[in-house]
Amino acid sequence: MDRTESLLTTPADPPDDTATAPPSGPRAAATAPPASSASSHPDDADPARRDPRWVRPALAVLLLGTGLLYLWGLGESGWANSFYSAAVQAGSESWKAFFYGSSDAANSITVDKTPAALWLMALSVRIFGLNSWAILVPQALLGVASVGVLYATVRRWYGPAAGLIAGTVLALTPVATLMFRFNNPDALLVLLLVLGAYATVRAVETASTRWIVLVGVLVGFGFLTKMLQAFLVVPVFAGVYLLAAPTGFWRRIRQLLLAGLGLVVAAGWWVATVELVPASARPYIGGSQNNSILELTLGYNGLGRITGDEEGSVGGGARMGGGGGPFSGQTGWLRMFDTEVGGQISWLLPAALILLVAGLVLAGRAARTDRRRAGLLLWGGWLLVTGLIFSFMSGIFHAYYTVALAPAVGALVGIGTVLLWRERRAAAGPVVPVAGSAVPAAPAAAPDVDAATAPGVAPASVTGGRRSLRWRGWFATGTLAVTLAVTAWWSWRLLGRSADFQPWLRPAVLVAGLAVAVLILLTRRLPRRLVPVVLALGASAALAGPAAYAAQTAGAPHTGSIPSAGPNVQGGFGPGRGGPGGRMGDGMEFPGGGGFPGGGGFPGGNRDGGTGRNGQPPGFPGGTANGGTGQFPGFPGFPGGTGQNGGTGQNGGTGQNGGTGQDGGRTRGGQGRTGGGMGGLLDSREPSAALKALLTADADDYTWVAAAVGSNNASGYQLATGRPVMAVGGFNGSDPSPTLARFQEYVAAGKIHYFVGGGGFRANGGSSASQEIATWVAGNFTAQTVDGVTVYDLTSAGQEAQG
Repeated sequence: MDRTESLLTTPADPPDDTATAPPSGPRAAATAPPASSASSHPDDADPARRDPRWVRPALAVLLLGTGLLYLWGLGESGWANSFYSAAVQAGSESWKAFFYGSSDAANSITVDKTPAALWLMALSVRIFGLNSWAILVPQALLGVASVGVLYATVRRWYGPAAGLIAGTVLALTPVATLMFRFNNPDALLVLLLVLGAYATVRAVETASTRWIVLVGVLVGFGFLTKMLQAFLVVPVFAGVYLLAAPTGFWRRIRQLLLAGLGLVVAAGWWVATVELVPASARPYIGGSQNNSILELTLGYNGLGRITGDEEGSVGGGARMGGGGGPFSGQTGWLRMFDTEVGGQISWLLPAALILLVAGLVLAGRAARTDRRRAGLLLWGGWLLVTGLIFSFMSGIFHAYYTVALAPAVGALVGIGTVLLWRERRAAAGPVVPVAGSAVPAAPAAAPDVDAATAPGVAPASVTGGRRSLRWRGWFATGTLAVTLAVTAWWSWRLLGRSADFQPWLRPAVLVAGLAVAVLILLTRRLPRRLVPVVLALGASAALAGPAAYAAQTAGAPHTGSIPSAGPNVQGGFGPGRGGPGGRMGDGMEFPGGGGFPGGGGFPGGNRDGGTGRNGQPPGFPGGTANGGTGQFPGFPGFPGGTGQNGGTGQNGGTGQNGGTGQDGGRTRGGQGRTGGGMGGLLDSREPSAALKALLTADADDYTWVAAAVGSNNASGYQLATGRPVMAVGGFNGSDPSPTLARFQEYVAAGKIHYFVGGGGFRANGGSSASQEIATWVAGNFTAQTVDGVTVYDLTSAGQEAQG
């Protein structure tokens, strides 16, 4: 057999050597693992020794290349998402803030997530000091680990070639490159879920109780990372184990109950602690309206994401046929392929779906414990359940959430490609098995499979006749060709959305992909020495698009709360994209009332062409990134506001970075400034040296050197000064923390030095406490402007605020 042809037919690991005792009694024969799944081969004690020599170097290249991609120029993103960076800084200074995930070291309010992802970064900062590398390197290492664990998981049942393909696809998925270079919780969530899949595979192999309980524990820690999103894979993991584990039904049920207990304990200890600690002894739970972690779990970060009923949020999805919120896009079957999401995750999504269906067809009516089918159901269930929920959730949805789909897409592409190639090989002619192979000999009437086929996943054709072999071989060959052709066509479509990005790549991918698809149909007629060339060209055509986007993502800095991978895309929302036009959904408005200043789309552009930087929407017309004053006291940059980068205007006005608008008109073609929009809702502000000096003066005399509406607004000042800054109202400025009365108590006690104007949103019935505080401050303290930012000294009452 040609050496290159053998790359896709190398063996996988043997079964788990920690198997529990097999069942006894009448069910023993029915539930015992197939004879072919065990082997007495002497190399079973060290499965890696059975791999061909090229496997370890290839794995090393994959992991080192992934590390290079995820670490290169990492510091250029600065604080990345300053919302989380400020919480990391707080956790590095206060163990109480560390435990709760507080936004500041004085523990005013927490972030709106469970804190596990912050713990790793905070520990890194405690060791290496506060800097962007200390925050972001752990995220990159989580990405390398995710690729390695995915390889190990897929390899066990399908061989190292399948594992390497899966790992490569994950590493080069643009949204994975983005999120493993960013400080959102998604990086740790992905690793924990892939570890959960690995533990599921180990549990299924031998019906191991300890492995299936470990699955529950890992998913439980996934909850501590990003709440209920971690639970999307629970029915898939449980269903695959219930179907395929080689033991009796009721034993499987008992084991799954134990796994559920492990999940509850792993996720619930922190929740129980927070609920039992008196509210006066802990920070306010950000994102909730009643200071409750259970409310946050089940509401804002739970069912509210599905239904869109998220009290205090700033936008949800748009149901099919209707307008929607600015951050979520259109719901529906094609959401994963639309302009905003498609370039992030969907490059190989059609291929994954095609290969999933083809693999299940070839599995046919396999035995209950068949590993080939179990693996397809594991990864296919992960992809379909998570993908469909993302597609139809009506609450807040961001394109970067789709990084949770990347491991499943990679696994299905790797598994499907190898399985179909094996079927093609099996139909091509007989192969004599070597001594010690776990694959049983085929009937004399049918050619055998490659001797190196992985245990438990031998092509089903070994039990059929020549007619079965023939159609399966042609089915496999045709499916591989169609998959590559569809992938090349879809890459061509996606690249067309960013026509100015590497324009030569688009036709090259299409031509190469279609040409190789034709050659795949003819591989039986090609000289064997050309087959490796065909395979290499096919892989290049399939991966060139996502690899180019991934490289572009790694080469650009990303900041703010809504990062996006890849180059500018016409009509999207992210780098170089305007936002959807219209109001921000029912009940959502700027403090003081009204929709977007100037009306229409996000300032600086709209669907018809505005641009922004680093994944952030551009600045608001008639307002500023850096301050000024507006109609509503303490909220510069809103309608009628004035400032350095927004110009002036009553109802939209004009501005250098805000485009133009008049009486509800919409901007066209303007360009925004990073972090300039929404008064600090989506990104932090970098204070000037003069403002930093003002805030740090006599800092030791105050609990908080300043207070500002909105967590991002506060985070920039906190990171710059290294001192606690109170985030009034939490992320959106819509949480009732603190109330006006409580804030007045803090001021009277001399705990807060300054109030910084700007920031915040009122949305979906959230609290108006931040507006009340801003109004009270403006009415009782004298305003001063420092480099375009309005600041109030709360230690001395003055006349009514002046602009």
